[in-house]
Amino acid sequence: MKIFSKDELKYFDGKEGRPAYVAYKGRVYNVTNSFLWKGGKHMALHVAGCDLTEELKKAPHGDEFIKRFPVVGVLECK
Repeated sequence: MKIFSKDELKYFDGKEGRPAYVAYKGRVYNVTNSFLWKGGKHMALHVAGCDLTEELKKAPHGDEFIKRFPVVGVLECK
């Protein structure tokens, strides 16, 4: 499984044809094919290429939303 640093994750922002990845609780999820993440943004609030662990604690839905996407790696702990 690929290990992503936070700097590497930033590349996967969903812009200019790049894949859209987000991290949550140490796992990196591929949200590229979700219509909810068009252009690397979700609800004009969240952006791809980031660790959303803290932000998703405030979301109106549970973490089942993010867990339905494929895991492509883990976020490096430093």
